[in-house]
Amino acid sequence: MVGRRNFLMAGAMGGAAMIPQGVLGGQAYASPAHGTGSADTPVTQTPPLRKYVDPLPRPMTAIPDPSVYPGADYHEITMRQGSWRFHRDLGPATVWGYWAKDPHHAHRAIGMGYLGPTISVLKDHPTVVKYRNELPTTHLFQFVIDAIRSGDPQLTPTAPPPYKSKPPFPPHINVWNVVHQHGGFTAPQSDGMPLQSFSPDGFHAESYSTLDPSRVKPNEAIAGYTNHERSSMLWYHDHGMGMTSVNVYAGLAGLYLVRDPADERLGLPEGEFEIPLILQDRTFGRDGSLAYTMTQREGEDTPVVNGKAYPFLAVEPRRYRLRILNASNERFWRLKFDVPRDVLLQPTLPFWLIGTDGGLREPLPMLNFLISPAERYDLIVDFSQLPMGTNVTLTNYNAPVHFPGGGGPEISEIMQFQVIKRLSGGADKTTPPKKLKLPQIAPIELKPHTRRREWVLYQHQLFGTMTFDAVPFMEPSQDFIKAGSTEIWEYINPNHDAHPMHVHLVNFQVLNRQPIDAAGYQAAYEKWIDGGRKPEDLPVLANYLTGPPIPADPDEVRSYKDTVKSYPETVTRIVIAEFTPPTGTIASIPGSGTEYPATYVHHCHILEHEDDDLMRPWTIVDHDDHDDHDDHDDHDDHGGGGHGGGHGH
Repeated sequence: MVGRRNFLMAGAMGGAAMIPQGVLGGQAYASPAHGTGSADTPVTQTPPLRKYVDPLPRPMTAIPDPSVYPGADYHEITMRQGSWRFHRDLGPATVWGYWAKDPHHAHRAIGMGYLGPTISVLKDHPTVVKYRNELPTTHLFQFVIDAIRSGDPQLTPTAPPPYKSKPPFPPHINVWNVVHQHGGFTAPQSDGMPLQSFSPDGFHAESYSTLDPSRVKPNEAIAGYTNHERSSMLWYHDHGMGMTSVNVYAGLAGLYLVRDPADERLGLPEGEFEIPLILQDRTFGRDGSLAYTMTQREGEDTPVVNGKAYPFLAVEPRRYRLRILNASNERFWRLKFDVPRDVLLQPTLPFWLIGTDGGLREPLPMLNFLISPAERYDLIVDFSQLPMGTNVTLTNYNAPVHFPGGGGPEISEIMQFQVIKRLSGGADKTTPPKKLKLPQIAPIELKPHTRRREWVLYQHQLFGTMTFDAVPFMEPSQDFIKAGSTEIWEYINPNHDAHPMHVHLVNFQVLNRQPIDAAGYQAAYEKWIDGGRKPEDLPVLANYLTGPPIPADPDEVRSYKDTVKSYPETVTRIVIAEFTPPTGTIASIPGSGTEYPATYVHHCHILEHEDDDLMRPWTIVDHDDHDDHDDHDDHDDHGGGGHGGGHGH
């Protein structure tokens, strides 16, 4: 079952050289399937589709109702099953999506059927959302749910010793959901963590929570968002326990834009010249139906942008702001903009990076970039020097689904920008990127005694369950952090593939990476587990480092992030300036602020890995809480970090 699980750690078989070529080679996905399929089960392939014949859709924007909670915007968003056509040559597919209530038209909802409307907010003006679950009680991909429930060894999380495995969802639940505001500075009860799930028929997971409970039915939950982030593109998506991968694949994702009025003076492209691009890969049956094949292979075979396969966008010869989200389940993309060879001196159109997950940063000229699942890249692309009629193709290259050692169907072309519209409104009045005065992100200051916290990506055997620190997700939090403290988190990855690591609540900076002796570390870690996990015998990371620290990638430097690529056979270090959740009351709703202890989660954002247990809780405790678990020293605070502290000055 190549798609649902990642490859074996190097050391478990005595080093990378002993891994069979078929496992790590480019055709790994074509080998006999594991898990729910068999070697004879054909993998669904999308029929041939003509490229660049469907215009790029633009998700509609939800309309807030300011009258329900004074001082806050209010939305009602319903999860429903519907129909959506992914390409003109495909029939309609059954999909899931989010629909927003239109406060001005009682019988009209805002949405497409697939994905969800964009929620646009003003920085520091709170938003309250009531989420309603009206999905069917049988899953769109019920065969995956059945396989997990039956204990399929390639799909069902298996606890490492001495822990006992627990089913991720109850025997009578085939569909449950919860919405996570990804990248948000949010109190735990509104964060949308997996054990806060609720079903269409009103069954609640063990940590279900809602604000203002007198206003909700059993199949609803109210969340409150501070919007105390920098101006940035967040997103919201399903986080249902044990089934996030198939819920998001069915369509449950949307954009969440935080706007800062101060940005209006920067001279960035706006309105119709600011284009959101939600990148996904999907597979379709001949009738146009949505097929999920990641129980048989890595990734899917067709690019989809804003819900359309191989779309085109007609553009003017001017600067555009492209706000890109990788909303794929598993796929990494390495993106560039190709132009005909006779148009420019080089075959690639340069562009400027102006922002990442956590908002704007100093402009950086680039020719290509690697984007992992859940990351966002904010770009300025200038079409003004291209002759009318030029086609610019967004392409993907040298990026297997599981980067860098995986396989899966290759996707080389994604969408096209066609320079066919005349320049409107006179000259382009936006600021040239090299003259943009964007926020300068100061590096987070470190002290000699800044706490370091290790997270080991542990996988015992090929296609086996992956965990952090060989501890199942369902086990109680074992990591306790003093409110306001600064920490360095070290993701130790002896694996052959990169994993995008997402930390809820906080923004962070990438500190550095350092190569490790993956085989040696894995062998020592296995010995530690077999020896009873004695703290004094835990392998010392410093003993397995094989080279000097490597600086953060140029697109990560002096940027705020909420998702980081943990590269293979490497320790990836991030620094979190301040663990301080929002404690204030939102829109006068009792219980809407954080109370300590406050537990959040972090996880791999390859959704199949998250479902398969590569996720753990962690807990913030108050300064005055002398918890027995919290035995590390107090640390100096660092003001100006986190989400809303200006821009890190």
